Amino acid sequence: MKDQRSEAHQIIENYTNNWFGYEFDDSTWNKPIAEGKASVAEIIGHLLNWDNYLIETVIPTVKNGGGMEFPDFDTFNKAGYAYVKNKPRSLILQEFNSAREKLSEMLLNSLEFIDKPTTSNGVSVCPHTGRPYSLIYIIEEFIEHDEHHKSQINAVITR
Repeated sequence: MKDQRSEAHQIIENYTNNWFGYEFDDSTWNKPIAEGKASVAEIIGHLLNWDNYLIETVIPTVKNGGGMEFPDFDTFNKAGYAYVKNKPRSLILQEFNSAREKLSEMLLNSLEFIDKPTTSNGVSVCPHTGRPYSLIYIIEEFIEHDEHHKSQINAVITR
């Protein structure tokens, strides 16, 4: 159990610090990652939206013994994109950092059930990996999600 908690701590730390040190300036903030795709700002907005969803919905549900339910990704992501429209970069980044810190704190306070098997949209095992779903497994998936978007943003920054 101690090794699992240590591993969970490491995963949470990785998730919390995944964007640490990233600088977003005016020249890249509103640039799309590709023609017709989301901007850097919109990507951060949708990451913020997902962090808030974990804070407000997923963690409390799992804590109370329920399964994780995730909304339609496209619709949910578009809501995150819309949220950042006409908001200052500094405000969005402050909200994103605050949400990530709050999420980290909640996860660290969830160690007693963080690796307990649960369901994701009614499914108990990930069809891609064969691993049982748990809250910590979802955080690992979100780290991969972050990495995907970091590579997109890095491509914008280096253009």
